[in-house]
Amino acid sequence: MAKKTEVVEIKPIEMRKVKIRIEGDTPLIMHAWDDKAKREMLEAQQGKKKGKQKDPKNPVNDFVQSMYWLEGKPEMDCHTDEIECQKMFTEAIEGGARFGFPVTAFKQAAISAAYRMGWSKDKVSLQGAFFLEDTQDDMLEIKGDAPVMREDMVRIGMGTADIRYRGEFRNWYAEAIVTYNANGQYDLNSIINMINAGGTYCGIGEWRVEKSGQNGMYHVALSE
Repeated sequence: MAKKTEVVEIKPIEMRKVKIRIEGDTPLIMHAWDDKAKREMLEAQQGKKKGKQKDPKNPVNDFVQSMYWLEGKPEMDCHTDEIECQKMFTEAIEGGARFGFPVTAFKQAAISAAYRMGWSKDKVSLQGAFFLEDTQDDMLEIKGDAPVMREDMVRIGMGTADIRYRGEFRNWYAEAIVTYNANGQYDLNSIINMINAGGTYCGIGEWRVEKSGQNGMYHVALSE
């Protein structure tokens, strides 16, 4: 008896792009690495930094440095007068300053949530399921109301308390382009469901859902 021949059909890759709007459900709290912190880290690793000199705390400067700026970031540091810092920030907002958030955070939230929900046996297979195009510099632009300064008490090493000043976006949204394979394992609806799950079960930013908070939650409001 002749063996039955099994035919495997491999469909061609058909990449499609869809624009979506991600609507924030809870405030987005940012905590970007500022240039000074990155410079000090590099100097310490290079053996150039001797000892640690504590800079004066400037709440407004900390707030400004905590955000991902796409355009209009004012030039200030912890030694700039606090009133002047506030004036510079106000002028930046009035001048059309733009903010962003790492695009990878949205994708990784979707992947993590899909894995936890049991929609995939592993995370690796989801990495190529879809892509989110960034607005600028690997960031999605965060739009909506201007950010406000948030004050939080936090615990750092050995239980030491500190006050952190960070940017909070209370009413926000982002627009993104989703690129996916129409002949792939996941259709557009499935991908949208993953992104929604990421916004519900993981979130983005500080004090997000997966970090024992309730901030940074979102959902896909519409697609076209």
